[in-house]
Amino acid sequence: MKYPLLSDADMKAIDALKKHHGGADTIAGTIRKMRDFETRKKILAEKGFGKMIEEAEAYARDFPQVEDFEKENGITYDDSLGTATSQVSGFQGAKVTHECIKRIAESAGSDEPCFAPQEMISVVALTDNYIYNGDLLATLTMAENIMKASKFCSTNLIGIPQPEKRFRELEAITGEKFVRYECENGTCALTLKNQGTPFGNFGGIEVANNNHLIYLDGVTRTALATGGDFFLNPSWSTIIAVCYYGRDIPNLHIKISMLLATQNPMQFRMLLNIMNEYIREDGTSPIYEINIGNGSTADNFIQCAKELDASGIKGVSLAAHIYINPDLGIPDFNWTDHMFRVLQSGTDMTFKYESDGTAHELDTMATYFISEEERDEIGRDIGEVIFNKAIRASKDGRAMMKKGIRAIFAESAQKH
Repeated sequence: MKYPLLSDADMKAIDALKKHHGGADTIAGTIRKMRDFETRKKILAEKGFGKMIEEAEAYARDFPQVEDFEKENGITYDDSLGTATSQVSGFQGAKVTHECIKRIAESAGSDEPCFAPQEMISVVALTDNYIYNGDLLATLTMAENIMKASKFCSTNLIGIPQPEKRFRELEAITGEKFVRYECENGTCALTLKNQGTPFGNFGGIEVANNNHLIYLDGVTRTALATGGDFFLNPSWSTIIAVCYYGRDIPNLHIKISMLLATQNPMQFRMLLNIMNEYIREDGTSPIYEINIGNGSTADNFIQCAKELDASGIKGVSLAAHIYINPDLGIPDFNWTDHMFRVLQSGTDMTFKYESDGTAHELDTMATYFISEEERDEIGRDIGEVIFNKAIRASKDGRAMMKKGIRAIFAESAQKH
């Protein structure tokens, strides 16, 4: 590129942060270790989540199976068509995930069985409590080890309060300064100036000055403590920073979220240039998934897929919202027709459900930002909302299968 995306000072600070966390090999190795089911179960038993995990394992044994539907309906697949990967958003912590697992198991044998989605997203602030008290680890264990989803994406909101001593430590490590304000109990939060709220630009993605380092630190601490390897809510600055930071950490990935979705091929090409600047030796990128924006058409989605293929960058999936929260965009948003046009063109895609297409009290963006106490209180009700999204994904997946399109659901939805 004509102008370097990162200065020498930027790279020096990022390298220092990575070294502080043990270096690339230590980070990658710890992530692998912390994804082991038995390791996770042992830790969770000590943190009081043992019974929840046992119940989830029992429920998962009763999950509806895709193979049963294929046999009952004589499904055959057309390899000239695209493959669809299911994704559901809103797995807001352990109680919500546990309730959804229970409801999926109960749907077995019904007229509308629910298949566990292949990919899941959670929009919960990565507070120290959530990262270290076992809640996130239990969520990941149920999603990845029990439901056997291939990906679980956690959201790193950089505006959350953190211990003041952590800011001081990061300043000493990186040589940078972080503009912050005092909260309570010895914590501080970055001063997000665009909106002046704890979450800044609608999701805590404001990365003015050097705030990308706070994002990288939060992602790394979460990965080391839980084995979580997939994160949401990068800004353009954090995309660049993560592509550089993760170029030698093969199991650390990010998703380009709907808040920064590429709406057309011009924006998509900008992203390809960034990815290519810090491409890994094996041709992959720390960017695993790119959300093609809600304003895009099927034709633009297909064009982006062609340009991704031509780029030679490996291992990247393209996603689109099929339904979105009622308070997120235009009323009655429905991308279903575009979805089938994409798949019938022979283009692969991830079909994502931010909503099930109907208005529910807790099916809102606001639900993502409630307090930990309130989320715990209404967790089972939110679990029902997530189940409804998974039902919608399953219904659309069955419609795909009947048209010869492969719809991919979690391994737990395959024959045991």
